[in-house]
Amino acid sequence: MARHLLFWPVVLMLGGTAFAQLKEFKPGFNLFSKEQDIQLGKEAAAQVQKQMEVINNPKLQAFIDRIGNRLAAQPQAGGFPYTFKVVNDPSINAFALPGGPTFVNTGLIAAADNEDQLAAVMAHEISHVSLRHGTNQASKANLIQLPAMLAGAVIGNGSLLGQLAGAGIGLGANSVLLKFSRNAETQADLTGAQLMGNAGYNPIEMARFFEKLEASGGKAGPQFLSDHPNPGNRMKAIQDQIRFMPKQEYTAGANSNFREIQAIVKGLPAAKPKTLANTLKPSADTAPSGQFKEFRGKSFSLSYPDNWEVFGDKNGNAVTIAPRSGLAQDANGQVQVGYGLMASFYIPQGRDQVDLNQDTAGLVQQLQQTNPGLEVGNQKPRRIKLNGQDALVTTMFSQSPYRGETEHDTLVTVARPDGLLYLILIAPAKDEQKLQATFDNMIRSLRF
Repeated sequence: MARHLLFWPVVLMLGGTAFAQLKEFKPGFNLFSKEQDIQLGKEAAAQVQKQMEVINNPKLQAFIDRIGNRLAAQPQAGGFPYTFKVVNDPSINAFALPGGPTFVNTGLIAAADNEDQLAAVMAHEISHVSLRHGTNQASKANLIQLPAMLAGAVIGNGSLLGQLAGAGIGLGANSVLLKFSRNAETQADLTGAQLMGNAGYNPIEMARFFEKLEASGGKAGPQFLSDHPNPGNRMKAIQDQIRFMPKQEYTAGANSNFREIQAIVKGLPAAKPKTLANTLKPSADTAPSGQFKEFRGKSFSLSYPDNWEVFGDKNGNAVTIAPRSGLAQDANGQVQVGYGLMASFYIPQGRDQVDLNQDTAGLVQQLQQTNPGLEVGNQKPRRIKLNGQDALVTTMFSQSPYRGETEHDTLVTVARPDGLLYLILIAPAKDEQKLQATFDNMIRSLRF
């Protein structure tokens, strides 16, 4: 399915509280070493710089380096070798890769009211790096596969980023390396507030900027809030943290040339449209063989063509089953699926009980938010029985990674104790009928 990672559970995690004292956090469980974080970040940064338009303006670079280096020198930054780049992207956002490479969108610079607000977002991103949230999440999500993969990278079997691609971990918008839980967001907010305060920036500007973003577009508005889920009472938590920080004068941004920098950003040419890094081409091994073998996961099993492969955690709850030739990587580093099946769980927010109709609608909305151009067919979702349980079938359409073709996506959902189990059956529209019998066999074989 276009613009999806191979390993792509839609999980809305709950967490985040306002603390009654100054909170300090330490990195959590991690199968990666700090050195591997740095290696992964360097490899990923090289890929990002090929795929995104990095601005080479000396004055703009000096400005962002001055802020970044001041923040990186603080103890909360963890001593990683940070680098800072500005990318020509109008969305209000920034992101930092494991190990320190940090990218700031021109849209963020344009949206901030002052240097302190820009420093606040950079401090937030640096905190994700220092607390190693990306590799922590990758470790928890791929506990079985990662040890062998990391060992393979050490002994020279390809790059570390290449090893992770084998587990469906890429650099797209929904990657576990860049998409954080609400608890991780709380930690980055509160650590970032301390970090920017120590660097001489006023931490209240972090709360003000987040408040501004929510007011301008709602909680699902600007890109930053979409990529950084609100942990709940975000502004109050930051304000509570500030009350327990040492009193001081915040003068780092007092004599800033921020307006001049914003004028430079405003005068930049429009961002160049992103294109696919690889375009899928039909191959002989794309078509299903007609012979089936079984995938047996943690919560479900199903049959699939024996010439297709299983990508993701084979002992977990999120996999993609597809021919290798049916996969391609786009300019954002996301793996796209042209033929195959994606299966995972959608966890409803704020409820323990899954509602088939309501949560299917919520999942569809989430898919549309993260996949521009995804449309739902005119027919209402069709109710069927799967292994004796009620299920819904929803027909959707999107742009296929097969250049110039429309993609047919059949979404099948069923309520389970682990959440809403969903399967997306993916094929170019012109080949959907050819694959229908295979897809029907796969769905009928589903067992819990």
